[in-house]
Amino acid sequence: MKTLTVNGNSLLWEKNMTIDVILKKMNYTFKMLVVKVNGKLIKKTEYSTIIIPAAANVEIIHLISGG
Repeated sequence: MKTLTVNGNSLLWEKNMTIDVILKKMNYTFKMLVVKVNGKLIKKTEYSTIIIPAAANVEIIHLISGG
């Protein structure tokens, strides 16, 4: 069984897993996110196309705006 790490938590890896799939599995619905995979910043336009490798380290940061 292969896994990956999302914000320090283990998640079961699936073939052809994308960032959009991870966001859905983690129930992340925030609009303003910064995502890094193995330290590389991923553009929002690539969330549905970048395939996440097994054992990857994914960091998802929720940005909060306000004044």
